[in-house]
Amino acid sequence: MYVVTVLFEVEPASAESFVNRVRRQAEDSLAREPGCQRFDVCTNPDQPERVFLYEIYDNREAFDAHLASGHFKAFDAEVAPITRVKQVDPWHLDES
Repeated sequence: MYVVTVLFEVEPASAESFVNRVRRQAEDSLAREPGCQRFDVCTNPDQPERVFLYEIYDNREAFDAHLASGHFKAFDAEVAPITRVKQVDPWHLDES
C-alpha cells in the first residue's frame, strides 16, 4: 500500500472553511477513486490552522490518478490562495 501524509498550514481566518473543503475532497476521493482506500482529515484543536491528512492508495499509480483527477485539481486551485505550507510525504505501509 502507498501512504501519503500531507501537513497543511493555512491562513488562520480561513481554517474552518479549509477543513470543510478538505473533508469534501476526502469524500470525493473515496467515492470516485477505486484505488483510494483511506483519506483521514485530522485537526488540532489548539492550532486550527494546521491540518494533517493521512491517505492510503493501492499503489503509486492510484495516487498519480488522484493527482490527475478533476476534483483534486479543483480542490488544489481553490485552497492555494489560503495555504501557507503544504508538506507532502510518501510512505510505504509495512504489512509484514
